[in-house]
Amino acid sequence: MDRIFSTVLLSLLLLLQSYGVWGAPPQPRGTLCRTKPTDLVFVIDSSRSVRPQEFEKVKVFMSRVIEGLDVGPNSTRVGVINYASAVKNEFSLKTHQTKAGLLQAVRRIEPLSTGTMTGLAIQFAISRAFSDSEGARLRSPNINKVAIVVTDGRPQDGVQDVSARARAAGIEIFAIGVGRVDMHTLRQIASEPLDDHVDYVESYSVIEKLTHKFQEAFCVVSDLCATGDHDCEQICISTPGSYKCACKEGFTLNNDGKTCSACSGGSGSALDLVFLIDGSKSVRPENFELVKKFINQIVESLEVSEKQAQVGLVQYSSSVRQEFPLGQFKNKKDIKAAVKKMDYMEKGTMTGQALKYLIDSSFSIANGARPGVPKVGIVFTDGRSQDYITDAAKKAKDLGFRMFAVGVGNAVEDELREIASEPVAEHYFYTADFRTISNIGKKLQMKICIEEDPCECKSIVKFQTKVEELIDSLQRKLEAVAKRIEALENKII
Repeated sequence: MDRIFSTVLLSLLLLLQSYGVWGAPPQPRGTLCRTKPTDLVFVIDSSRSVRPQEFEKVKVFMSRVIEGLDVGPNSTRVGVINYASAVKNEFSLKTHQTKAGLLQAVRRIEPLSTGTMTGLAIQFAISRAFSDSEGARLRSPNINKVAIVVTDGRPQDGVQDVSARARAAGIEIFAIGVGRVDMHTLRQIASEPLDDHVDYVESYSVIEKLTHKFQEAFCVVSDLCATGDHDCEQICISTPGSYKCACKEGFTLNNDGKTCSACSGGSGSALDLVFLIDGSKSVRPENFELVKKFINQIVESLEVSEKQAQVGLVQYSSSVRQEFPLGQFKNKKDIKAAVKKMDYMEKGTMTGQALKYLIDSSFSIANGARPGVPKVGIVFTDGRSQDYITDAAKKAKDLGFRMFAVGVGNAVEDELREIASEPVAEHYFYTADFRTISNIGKKLQMKICIEEDPCECKSIVKFQTKVEELIDSLQRKLEAVAKRIEALENKII
């Protein structure tokens, strides 16, 4: 508590010193994102490996991206190339000048269902789709030229040289891979930096999760607070081309500049935290390593000891395996080392069975749980459960456990919401890509914190007492200074 009072006192003094700057009200929400004029061409794989219902998902993805654009002859123009063994120009950059016309045209596209000639399709984009005759504008710093390539397989021709020619011609290329796509091929196609231009999704059913990324990629003027594209935990304040974060009264902005804390950090902040981690075969070994980093990212934010936070870890697939129980490790270093050593199970996805284990075993006194200490469960999954989860999910919450649900890739959002505690929006998270789970980890770090009430009556009384003592001390010092001045004046006279 003393640390909180010191922080509040310091904040009060700083506020009095700089009210002219910080006393101003937050900036009003600005206008939403406007897109820079762009010649955009979708290059869509409809080879025989893409099933008709999957191709419909690609069309939904394209439509969602188009809906976020400023479409018009002087703003953004859109074309679509459909390819398999041959290339079909569905419509060119000059064909449709309204958003409604584009969306209707996308709905009419049919799959070709033959081979996979990705290199041929990119060459078609260079020689025809981005040509003057098809409606492309002259190369200019004021106009983006963008190709979004979507493919789910290994091409039957070369892509490296033709992609290099496209990039040299000023075309920015995004490569989206689905399912069993060859990742090396995606990297050969895409523009630099590859982290920004290569995306992977487990299946076509989740491709539309990438919509927001591409809407934001074309954004040139944005109030990031208004669009929600920020990491501020509590308050977002717009600045020209950027933003800054702030906290509600009684909370302090952490060193990361984004999250807020009213955590005591003292001996009173006890917590029993158990991770339930999906180790099914769909996760894949390389992604399982990212999950381990996600766990240790959260562990790093905890105060681990016998009287504060305890951590347990359970992995599940077709069966459930306790990696270590609550209280086995007494410090963060040992917990993180145990997490790194965890072996990947690589079988099915029995989330309901794992939740039942959490209730019956993980939070039992026999497994290190402490009576009267808050219980938090973090469930991580990348797919649909193969068993029934409703009863176990409800019972966990009825018992007072605070449940967070984290989903990646093919995770079913309805299941995540069913697992999550109320308010559900604050307790479940989803991302299409394992590489971005660290962003979820940052948000979870503060949400699992045991908070003190900054408005508690005793706290106010103690705060007032400290302020009064500070004022008395300052008054005594002023009186002493006045007496010294008076004495000096008498000597001068």
